[in-house]
Amino acid sequence: MSTIDAPERAAQPIPGPAPRLLVIQAPYYEQVVGGMRRGAERVFAEAGAFHQTVDVAGGYELPAALRMALSQTAEDYDGYLLLGCVVKGETDHYTFICDAICHGVMQISAETGAAIGFGLLTVDTLQQAIARAADDRHNKGAEAAHALLGQVALRRRWGL
Repeated sequence: MSTIDAPERAAQPIPGPAPRLLVIQAPYYEQVVGGMRRGAERVFAEAGAFHQTVDVAGGYELPAALRMALSQTAEDYDGYLLLGCVVKGETDHYTFICDAICHGVMQISAETGAAIGFGLLTVDTLQQAIARAADDRHNKGAEAAHALLGQVALRRRWGL
């Protein structure tokens, strides 16, 4: 989703107690993922949400870590934010990794109905990733945080 022409928005109010969120991040590209996490944290603070952060080795580990978290902490968290970055290289590895991550997360999302924010950058260059993690309204971590809070609000609306 492009944020170039997206309107700026404030974090939506979430009915009920302050949301408890788990951020699962793959900080292989620390500058990028750290920037996205800071963008998400601003949105969480604005919404009055509490969060914890755990690290995994890389993007490929995000779906498995999400599945583990859901099996162990489903009562502890209202939602989960995944953050990572995959930069295209010279081989097909990029395609296989990106496909596996996206399909894995979508499968878990569809099977469980968990509130999930998906902040995985899949870019051609590191410069593209850095631009999407900047401290501005185009920050993809903030965008994924907004999506997550929307899912948390929807689950609460439906009594899930």
